Amino acid sequence: MADTADTLDEALLRPIAETGRGFYWAVALLSIPILWGALAYGVQFYEGLGVTGLHQPVSWGFYVTNFVFFIGISHAGTLISAILRLSKAEWRRPITRMAEVITCMVLFIGASQILVDLGRPDRLLNVILHGRYQSPLLWDATSISAYMTASLTYLYLPMIPDIAILRDRLGKRKLFYSVLALGWTGTERQQRILNRAIAIMAVLVIPIAVSVHSVVSFVFSMTLQPMWHSTIFGPYFVVGAIFSGIAALIVAMIIFRKAYGLQHYLKPIHFRYLGQLLLVMALLWFYFTFAEYLTGYYGAEPEEMKVFRAKFSGPFRHFFWGMVLCNFVIPLVCLVRLGRRTVGKVLAASLSVVVGMWLERFIIVVPTLSFPRLPFPEGIYWPTWVEWGETAGSFGLFALFYLLFTKFFPIISIWEIREGREVGIKEVEERLITYLPDEVEGKT
Repeated sequence: MADTADTLDEALLRPIAETGRGFYWAVALLSIPILWGALAYGVQFYEGLGVTGLHQPVSWGFYVTNFVFFIGISHAGTLISAILRLSKAEWRRPITRMAEVITCMVLFIGASQILVDLGRPDRLLNVILHGRYQSPLLWDATSISAYMTASLTYLYLPMIPDIAILRDRLGKRKLFYSVLALGWTGTERQQRILNRAIAIMAVLVIPIAVSVHSVVSFVFSMTLQPMWHSTIFGPYFVVGAIFSGIAALIVAMIIFRKAYGLQHYLKPIHFRYLGQLLLVMALLWFYFTFAEYLTGYYGAEPEEMKVFRAKFSGPFRHFFWGMVLCNFVIPLVCLVRLGRRTVGKVLAASLSVVVGMWLERFIIVVPTLSFPRLPFPEGIYWPTWVEWGETAGSFGLFALFYLLFTKFFPIISIWEIREGREVGIKEVEERLITYLPDEVEGKT
């Protein structure tokens, strides 16, 4: 059994031990949008926000859209992983590490969007030095910082046994892995403490994750702007965040499954379960969207209706109907019957949702600012090459960070896979017996 496990583990260690030409090609391709983004930021830094399409009254554009989008995707990891761990879903084992890494990476990328949007990064400290507790912006910075700290801790704790395996199995980076392994030897006491720490963090991160996107939504809903002042923005943002997070997780799983030959770990049944979860979230998203727009239409408040018509039949109609197509129609068509070609259908639906959720964030931010309630002149926003460059660079940077992580650490938790083979099967059998009616338990 041990020999078989060691042989299988080689597939998880190979991307770290060996570096093929595909890795260098991937880094070269990702460097193109990153260099474009760096050039765009350099131009903006020296010439100011005037080189962007931002103006009065539309002072938020691509950068705030990207901020809300990336923070939403961050729910992919810690929240989903925590729920699967607490519910003892055994199929989680090859998935949780990938999900947790997404959270940590996109949190850094999402938070950096605010720096870019400020135009002058030195003003960031003003949020702390001159922050006001009445402002949702201060709570936004506080909750994101707390979520980042909790997510990094939650990612690191389950990695300790794997880092110890790397320390013992690999000849390179020995000092690096020895420091991070914290003297892990796998004793019963260490394992018990680790399991308890993971369980505590799994409970803690769920309310923190929900609070983060609720607070992000408060930045909008606590103003009196048309179609922002809504009581359901909190849960609406949380649902959208989980929705986009699951889609991003599925895309990452399929890419690394193909690139690193992980078909034995990431099987069609994993994509079937996640695809069904994505379908449920698509229906939930449609329900919240329908409720949000129905109440706005029924109220027929003149300033609200200006924004409403701009989305449905005005200058933003392509974005709005594109959002509905990507977030509801395509996922429904792809996921309602997952027979053959499960992976392909789930991938198509997930890519569609990633695009659709970015459009949803854009549709929330820009149309309202284009038609403000205050007596400002109306105006249509269109981004310049600087904002396109920053956006492309942000996506490229996220993909590069993720790729580099897989060169230093296993993207699938080795010790949890081993635990599943050696202990999990027996535990599931025992747990199943406790679920069954008493007479069956008695016969067993």
